[in-house]
Amino acid sequence: VQLQASGGGLVQPGGSLRLSCAAAGSIFSILDMGWYRQAPGKERELVATITSGGSTNYADSVKGRFTISRDNAKNTLYLQMNSLKPEDMAVYYCKADITDYSGGYYRRSPDYWGQGTQVTVSS
Repeated sequence: VQLQASGGGLVQPGGSLRLSCAAAGSIFSILDMGWYRQAPGKERELVATITSGGSTNYADSVKGRFTISRDNAKNTLYLQMNSLKPEDMAVYYCKADITDYSGGYYRRSPDYWGQGTQVTVSS
């Protein structure tokens, strides 16, 4: 199983970006999914999470500006980021709790991580 994040880039303050994270492989089910970010010199922090049923949770710093969503049929996670600020600049990582099926066995891991996508907010 692999998570492939995309959609990062350079944007001016006040601009928008949409991140995507596609899960691929022998996936049986995906429970919680989330976005995290890590700025230089700082620890990785939670941005937003979403359950398989669509319940969401956001860091206070992004509430009202970011929207997390998922397409369960496509095993894809999204993060719509609006009104971006310089302090949002970081590498953004997706994470998922995935059960895969391989070789006749089901295996669950809550810690599948994508490779990260850079978001730069600068004028």
